[in-house]
Amino acid sequence: MIVRETLSNGLELITEAMPHVRSVTMGVWLTRGSRHEEEAQSGIAHFIEHMLFKGTSHRSAQDIAQEIDSMGGHLDAFTSKEYAGYYIKVLDEHLPRAFDILADIIRNPAFARDDIEREKRVILEEIKMVEDTPDDLVHELFTQHYWAGHPLGRPILGTRETVESFSDDVLRRYFEGAYVGRNLILAAAGNLQHEVIRDQMERAFADLRADGNAWNDGVPRIAPRLMARQKDLEQSHVCVGTVGYPQVHDDRFACYLLNIVLGGSMSSRLFQNIREKRGLAYSVFSGLSAYRDAGLLTIYAGCASDTVAEVLDLVVEELRNLRHEPVPTDELRRAKDHLKGSLMLSLESTSSRMSHLARQEIYFDRPQTLDEVLEGIEAVTAADIRRVAADLFSNGSLGVTVLGPADKVPVEKERLDLE
Repeated sequence: MIVRETLSNGLELITEAMPHVRSVTMGVWLTRGSRHEEEAQSGIAHFIEHMLFKGTSHRSAQDIAQEIDSMGGHLDAFTSKEYAGYYIKVLDEHLPRAFDILADIIRNPAFARDDIEREKRVILEEIKMVEDTPDDLVHELFTQHYWAGHPLGRPILGTRETVESFSDDVLRRYFEGAYVGRNLILAAAGNLQHEVIRDQMERAFADLRADGNAWNDGVPRIAPRLMARQKDLEQSHVCVGTVGYPQVHDDRFACYLLNIVLGGSMSSRLFQNIREKRGLAYSVFSGLSAYRDAGLLTIYAGCASDTVAEVLDLVVEELRNLRHEPVPTDELRRAKDHLKGSLMLSLESTSSRMSHLARQEIYFDRPQTLDEVLEGIEAVTAADIRRVAADLFSNGSLGVTVLGPADKVPVEKERLDLE
């Protein structure tokens, strides 16, 4: 059973009892991410995520690690474009101790200057790691150019210059303006009692102020372009992309299925055509990135430099086919079963249930039942997918980024014509 409550300071609590398991996963979710940063502070949300594990006014970083290990638990965190999350998974008998640790790192971070300087070095290495991972880097480069000048286009990690500029005062000001009641959701799933968690939350967060800093970044404008970055690599890494739908769009289920048909599974058209039939790439796939007011659909392939033009031609051909021809009945059935199966399997653990609850709250302001989602998937028709393809795959919307030995994209813009 799912239960929702809101404290007087705006902090949301949402729990799902799963009495058949022995674990509990709790997460504190912040509805602020890298898109809510000033350009001069790019990467600060991610930096603070790191700092919250470096100790509090009550515990050192080693104390936190030892307490988690003594429970056999798992504590982790992440930062994305629109939210950040801190979560802990433990046996149900350790729930009170686990909650105390989670609340402590959110409420009482130390922001010690020595820790800040050490963590700068860690994050600079993380930035270098992206630079040395070409399949990640090409997506980063594509997004930066496609949404140029908008916070959604900036890297979550920030840049060397911004990371090196952070001080304890800067971090604390951002933290105090972002980590407020109306920006926080506490989600929990597992063998739990809602009332117990509510009582703990009221004690730990009741004095948290409700409102913080305002923000307004607007919807990103697209800037499709053909861009190449030369890098000494054995392969060329290709990213092709176009606009996608926001999280709450009415056609989101049709878009999910379109992605699966295109490149979101092993039986997808891109995988079968480019890898299986022609052997042009080891890795080829499509994916969706959806935000509150924007989205991207991207296609990736890693291939030999002398086959980039052929791969791009094949990608464009598949996009044209989806615009102009309905998806056959058996292919649509496979895509629906794949999506439904993946979703249901992903929700078998308490950690995935907790994440699902939080994301539903962030984007829909309520939990959607599994039956609602399955009905939405089943309702999609071949005509819906063709209509969505015609909407998303329009002339002038495609951008291409190539990372590899060549210094230019080996096709003209005219070859990306989708009509």
